[in-house]
Amino acid sequence: MGGVEATGCSEVTSDASRLDGEGFWAVQIDYEGRATFAKFEDVTFAVDFQSENAYSPSRESWSTSMDQREYIEYVERARNAISLGDIYQVNACRILTKQYEGRLDGLFNNLLSSNPSPYASYLYLPGKVEIASASPELFIEVCEGEGGERIIKTSPIKGTSKSSDFVEKDYPENVMIVDLMRNDFGSITQTGSVDVPRLFGVEEHPGLFHLVSDVTGTLKSAVSWSEIFSALLPAGSISGAPKYSAKKIIAENEGLRGPYCGVLGWVYDGIAVLSVGIRIFWREDGQLKFGTGAGITWGSNAEDEWNETVLKASRLISIAEGKIRS
Repeated sequence: MGGVEATGCSEVTSDASRLDGEGFWAVQIDYEGRATFAKFEDVTFAVDFQSENAYSPSRESWSTSMDQREYIEYVERARNAISLGDIYQVNACRILTKQYEGRLDGLFNNLLSSNPSPYASYLYLPGKVEIASASPELFIEVCEGEGGERIIKTSPIKGTSKSSDFVEKDYPENVMIVDLMRNDFGSITQTGSVDVPRLFGVEEHPGLFHLVSDVTGTLKSAVSWSEIFSALLPAGSISGAPKYSAKKIIAENEGLRGPYCGVLGWVYDGIAVLSVGIRIFWREDGQLKFGTGAGITWGSNAEDEWNETVLKASRLISIAEGKIRS
């Protein structure tokens, strides 16, 4: 991610307290909270990733965890929950799957060249996890401030469009998630330090535009990575508000999301760059998987939300099918 290459894996654990020490750790946490932390001994910066392995698309067809009718029914159930006051917003997702036995590093090459993204990353831990990510979304960045304090930032995406013009529901939805993240930051940051330096920023990505905001804060001096993850997971942008109620609706309507909508990135001597696990391909039990979703509010039109899931998936799936080449 970001030109950082790590090799020489010396330890794999699910214990978040190991991140509080020194060293470089790759971080992968499923939406459901299953964590994999891998320590690497050799770290190089400003690297241009290039795998020697070519990617050959599978001829198998994609299946979806929900077809259009089922997804629209899911959206209407979510809207009904909103009308009853159970939630304000929820992210409704489906997962595409096809048979595939090969590695994903060649596919990652194609993603880098045909769909460049700010948090593109590739993680391969044999027998455990393999992910090729074209994530456009920052979960958290932790850096050192001028006075030695640690500054935390998140950049939730809420609002997707084919152009820089967004529909009316995108703006209040973005505010809902910004408020949720401000609240989540409250337990791990110094009092009065939480700020929103950017609201409704427009970002252009391959094939679409996103509405993005930034929330920042100064971490408490003794806060641990376990406390940070406990306060912030799952990310507000891919769960909903209130988070507890949104998670319940997601669990009732979807199967396990796995790496999709989780976290992927690295922690290095207290600093970190962690992305939201969207626009990712991953391998599981001889299958290639890809997730796509949309944020549902009372103002949602169910068919439009289905179309948004198609829009978000179309370019990446076309790359995986070999139909888009740089």
